[in-house]
Amino acid sequence: MGLEKLTTNAIALLKKLIETQSFSSEEAPTAVHIEDWFTRYNIDFKRTKNNVWAVNKYFEEGKPTLLLNSHHDTVKPNSAYTKDPFKAIVEDGKLYGLGSNDAGGCLVSLIATFTHYYNHENLKYNLVIVASAEEESSGPNGLNSMLPIIPKIDVAIVGEPTLMNLAVAEKGLVVFDAVIDGTPSHAAHPNDNNAIYNTIEALQWFKDFKFEKGSEALGDVKLTVTQINAGNQHNVVPGHVDLVIDVRVNDAYSNTEIAEVLQENAPVTSITPRSLRLNSSSIPMDHDLVKAGLAMGRTSYGSPTLSDQAVLSCPSLKLGPGDSTRSHSADEYIYVNEIEEGIEIYVELLNRVIV
Repeated sequence: MGLEKLTTNAIALLKKLIETQSFSSEEAPTAVHIEDWFTRYNIDFKRTKNNVWAVNKYFEEGKPTLLLNSHHDTVKPNSAYTKDPFKAIVEDGKLYGLGSNDAGGCLVSLIATFTHYYNHENLKYNLVIVASAEEESSGPNGLNSMLPIIPKIDVAIVGEPTLMNLAVAEKGLVVFDAVIDGTPSHAAHPNDNNAIYNTIEALQWFKDFKFEKGSEALGDVKLTVTQINAGNQHNVVPGHVDLVIDVRVNDAYSNTEIAEVLQENAPVTSITPRSLRLNSSSIPMDHDLVKAGLAMGRTSYGSPTLSDQAVLSCPSLKLGPGDSTRSHSADEYIYVNEIEEGIEIYVELLNRVIV
């Protein structure tokens, strides 16, 4: 089948996905639509929970393997929607609907690209595609759960909206829970160890603290206090204050190193990471995928947003149609021509690297 027909069918698949609720961990109905695509094109696929995956027809042991991945779960629609989030509406070249931009357009474009190459023989790379679940929630049954199941991956293209430019690095994430202790007391009595006042010094420290190592692609580590909680009634000085700290990690540090620095230096009673598995990720600038993309006129940059790249240990490139600034917004949309262009660019990129 020609690329034009594949593209038409990919857009039709995206409309079905938009009109099928698929919140994280509730993706079973959209998984069925993806299974139907593979069945329609006689592609031998497997499903593991709500992850649907396949390898190219002429998969050969010993060849390097390229993963094509995007997700079919969505966040819940916010209250500012003026259009039905579960209705695929095309107006002025825009395809509206929840998950259209993040990351349905990327997913159907990658599915079409994989389908285009499925029957090709003598490729330089094996291909594996995973339409994954639970990306938005970083859940336990998403791409991370598939890595022991699918063939070993040497490099990956992760489909997220990048305007089809090359996100050659992506910041990792560590969320910390911190506690600042004090002496609980009645508000009417003197107390020189008030936990809330003790927080002033800690907040100033977090505001001023800078990690030493920067990154050419990702800049500095960004540390932000995002939540604070203490007390439950007006006349009681609480015994502790709870803080939440969001740290976006560049590729100069591992998440473990970030945790060690904060645990050694932060002026708090305790600081504990919730998880250390969402590391920064990158791909060398001299990798064939990057060189091919640059030769095609695409630009490269470092991405501040998190994706399923974070669970991969191999080099990975984030690349997809759509614009990240539209993600999780009200009346989310993707331009139809962005999907058309996305499939063309994916196919041309792989043609330069794997054929």
